[in-house]
Amino acid sequence: MKLVEHFQYGLSSPICLTWELTYACNLACVHCLSSSGRRDPRELSTQECKAVVDELRRMQVFYVNIGGGEPTVRPDFWELLDYSIDHDVGVKFSTNGIKLDRKRADQLARTDYVDVQISLDGATAEINDQVRGPGSYATAVRALENLAEAGFAQPKISVVMTRQNVDQLDEFAAIAATFGAQLRITRLRPSGRGADVWDELHPLPSQQRQLYDWLVAHGDNVLTGDSFFHLSAYGEALPGLNLCGAGRVVCLIDPVGDVYACPFAIHDQFLAGNVRSPGGFGEVWQNSALFTELRQPQTGGACQSCMHYDSCQGGCMAAKFFTGLPLDGPDPECVRGFGEAALAARDGSIAVPTSQVDHSRPGPRPRVPVTIGMPSLRGSAGGGPAMQPDKACETSPLVGMPGDPSDSRLRVPAAGS
Repeated sequence: MKLVEHFQYGLSSPICLTWELTYACNLACVHCLSSSGRRDPRELSTQECKAVVDELRRMQVFYVNIGGGEPTVRPDFWELLDYSIDHDVGVKFSTNGIKLDRKRADQLARTDYVDVQISLDGATAEINDQVRGPGSYATAVRALENLAEAGFAQPKISVVMTRQNVDQLDEFAAIAATFGAQLRITRLRPSGRGADVWDELHPLPSQQRQLYDWLVAHGDNVLTGDSFFHLSAYGEALPGLNLCGAGRVVCLIDPVGDVYACPFAIHDQFLAGNVRSPGGFGEVWQNSALFTELRQPQTGGACQSCMHYDSCQGGCMAAKFFTGLPLDGPDPECVRGFGEAALAARDGSIAVPTSQVDHSRPGPRPRVPVTIGMPSLRGSAGGGPAMQPDKACETSPLVGMPGDPSDSRLRVPAAGS
């Protein structure tokens, strides 16, 4: 049996576990998958988080991908990082860089089994800050500078590909080379706040081909995970996991302990359980009804007859769900054009699903550039102990400041990589 066939039927523990420690964030990125901003008072406590780490160690989970929100604004973040590493669970954490000053960079450079991923969605401040907020480009670059000066080997630069930054792929690669980093590019999904801007931000068909050609030519040292396997229908299969790993090899633990099949599908339909329930995370992963169902043989539905099905496997479950398409139908960005046709044929009486989880702060968000005259593809259808609330400066380090929006180490792959 091929390795990918083992993956289809699930593993005894996830190979890529994403854990969002907090919904608190100092930024208000327009495409945020988890609609982060405000902290949820039901967050897992420090001791509950440590208990999850203990369980992951028993399950022999190799590493955990920590995100948020902005995980470093959680007051016990560094304590939890040390605890995880001390208990043989490696950590990759994603950050906008707000807390990575020289002292923390030095600390990380001395720490084994940790990897750092800096989010940057434009190779220039003009493009990045329209999506992530004023000053966010400078913050990310400063964090990369601090890591480089501290001697931290090969951090990751994580880029969500949008209509505005596809032309900057060479520039992103140059930035990564400057800081001795590795480039990681991921797909924009129409979930969380990303659903509101997907029409304006997701790459055009011609840009998808541009992205595919660039990856074929330059992608040997670029991490993509399972983000772009739908592009393999162009011809040559791209590196990475060539199927949807939701509930099979990947999943998400959110700040309140809910376990979802996919980091990009925070919705009750993909909620498998909660780590606070009897049996904890292990019981959810091994025996939840949802994960059991996802690990059954998939028919491929309408895509099965397509000659490219073996390459693209029908595309991304979350992208289909949050654009109102059937899960056994084509991906909305199907490179053969079937997704666009499916979007146009949707029944207007059926509401497009949205996540019930929204911790967005009120107030202005970054402005999204809109391509004038470009038609919309979506049409008109539109338990446990709680921690004490953070002080404002802990939840949002930019409060009151201008622009406030309200291995010598372990070589681990990025989430889904």
